[in-house]
Amino acid sequence: MEFVGKKYDFELFINSKDEMIELGKMVGEASYPNLLITLNGDLGAGKTTFTKGIALGLDIKSIVSSPTFTIMKIYEGRLTLYHMDVYRINNPFSDFELEEYFELDGVCVIEWAENIKELLPDEYLSLFIEDLGDDKRRILIKGYGDKAKELINKLRRN
Repeated sequence: MEFVGKKYDFELFINSKDEMIELGKMVGEASYPNLLITLNGDLGAGKTTFTKGIALGLDIKSIVSSPTFTIMKIYEGRLTLYHMDVYRINNPFSDFELEEYFELDGVCVIEWAENIKELLPDEYLSLFIEDLGDDKRRILIKGYGDKAKELINKLRRN
């Protein structure tokens, strides 16, 4: 992994699925209650792979898989992981009431978060994952709010 640039809070290049999982694990280890993480990028970019790493960092023993058809899966660990895939949501103000999960003292990971951007709180960590071919990825990371920026600083030190 290599940190470069300043377009976002930082830009990161990943060279393998193992590195993607390791980055997710570092985020999971640095996570705090009510952390919300948005993941955006094309199909197959590595959003669920990254979330598997977060689960490892949260000491979750369950197998993490994409919640594409169920909208959300919940995993118990050091902090509860609420893994959401909102790809199929066209109306963010539908009856799902997803925003109530943002404040349950767990970690919310939302794939395709741009579909519900109107529901996002002021404080969150945002990742855009770009597929560069093979297992190489470019990740743009932006922190919204003080705690998210502090988490990014922890990642930089690792």
